[in-house]
Amino acid sequence: MPLLPDSPKYSVSFAVETIKTNTSRRLREKFRFLDKVYWDRGGIWSTGYFVSTVGITEEIIRRYVARQGKEDAGQAQLEF
Repeated sequence: MPLLPDSPKYSVSFAVETIKTNTSRRLREKFRFLDKVYWDRGGIWSTGYFVSTVGITEEIIRRYVARQGKEDAGQAQLEF
């Protein structure tokens, strides 16, 4: 009987947080003007992220990215 692989060492949210933290730090080091541009915001990255394991098409990703851009610009409206 084959052995099952170990469970993941890190959660998806931890991995995303680590990537965002490290890239934000490096971008701010390389492009000092970003400190002035984002001085009143929580950071360079938006608060959310998109993760899927199965069943996602390119169209769904495109819609997510378009909607995310509107939210980041403060233009999103709730749809009921």
